[in-house]
Amino acid sequence: MSERVAIAGAGLAGCLLATLLGRRGIEVTVYERRPDPRVAGAERGRSINLAVSARGLAALEQVGLKKQAIGRALPMHGRMVHPAGGAPNFQPYSADRERAINSISRSELNASLLDAAESTPGVTLRFGRRVTGVAGGRLLIDGEPGDPADVVLACDGAYSALRGSLDGIACDQDFLEHGYKELTVPPTAGGDFALDPDALHIWPRGTLMMIALPNLDRSFTCTLFWPKDDFTALGTPEKVRAHFEAHYPDVAGLMPDLTGDFARNPVGSLVTVRTLPWVRDAGGALVALVGDAAHAIVPFFGQGANCAFEDCIEIDRCLDETGGRWDRALALYQDRRKPNTDVIAEMALDNFVEMRDRVSSPAYRLKQAAQHALERRLAGRYVSRYELVSFTTVPYARIPGRIRRQNLILGAAASAGALATWTAVRATRRAVRGRGRPGP
Repeated sequence: MSERVAIAGAGLAGCLLATLLGRRGIEVTVYERRPDPRVAGAERGRSINLAVSARGLAALEQVGLKKQAIGRALPMHGRMVHPAGGAPNFQPYSADRERAINSISRSELNASLLDAAESTPGVTLRFGRRVTGVAGGRLLIDGEPGDPADVVLACDGAYSALRGSLDGIACDQDFLEHGYKELTVPPTAGGDFALDPDALHIWPRGTLMMIALPNLDRSFTCTLFWPKDDFTALGTPEKVRAHFEAHYPDVAGLMPDLTGDFARNPVGSLVTVRTLPWVRDAGGALVALVGDAAHAIVPFFGQGANCAFEDCIEIDRCLDETGGRWDRALALYQDRRKPNTDVIAEMALDNFVEMRDRVSSPAYRLKQAAQHALERRLAGRYVSRYELVSFTTVPYARIPGRIRRQNLILGAAASAGALATWTAVRATRRAVRGRGRPGP
């Protein structure tokens, strides 16, 4: 008898995984606590635009959605940094200036993945049903016994209710003191973009960073990353307007509904979730954590969705390698993915510091220019961390080691070059002194 498979959560990862499993001939039921977002609409102010890059596109290609996603995306070839008191400067992501990350609407991509899952034979979507646990081989739907299940895949996010119901899972939730709030820069009166749409815009202000990503309707979604107390400190529209005119003067005038957005939109939390194990026998079913439920990361490397998509592809691959044995496949999935997700979690935190503190520094820009020069001169042999993360599918866990090896080789080459130069100078000096001596 084939296993009865349930997925908790119809977000990005849940829908992709359901489609992959359905294409294997596995019957899957997806349970989602919200109403169908294609009908009810997206939750306001909690999207954080997706920056989909090579890993996410490779996963979408597996279910035939890559071309559609790219067609509905806006490529961003670099960062446009807006320093305090200075002119904006563009910093390309790649040495050849050709590669780009893609600004994609989370709600629109979720809708496309819901359509793909719904049209896959064997996949059933059930909305308004929140999976809160497993007992006696049955799902608990809002605490009440529901449908039977043999395999349950928790794709229900960083605050997973299903994960919380499981015994024996160590879960560390590391919250930043920062929260986030979304604002909007609408199109200009002439219907054009108010900012350069080919860039991810950053206003690096230390603890008060803001970013902006372009949308297809020619608006920008701006996201404030501030300590939570700073949001509450601006208690009146006048204080909000004055703060933006002081700290973000080049964009404050582009937000006609700034004070309204600031008042209406909620403040979200930023959390890194680390769990172990990801797989448990619980309540008569085999339960596995997937995506943010297993390893939520902060959004500063744009890898949250990309990383979760890789989980789904890995589960599909492990089922192939184990002949469809769920117990062996999920154990293999955890062993392979856990080291990678630990590494990208740390890199995402480090990139927060880079975005808020380093990108406006002249020293940082010189370093970036030097890296790009090395990438052009040593194509394929020297690749920056950013390019390895965003423009390749090299496993995250291999990237730090590769960077260390590259730096050691460069250091050795630089030392050898310096030694050769010093040796040549000494030889030249000896020769000069020799020519200057009187003859016998």
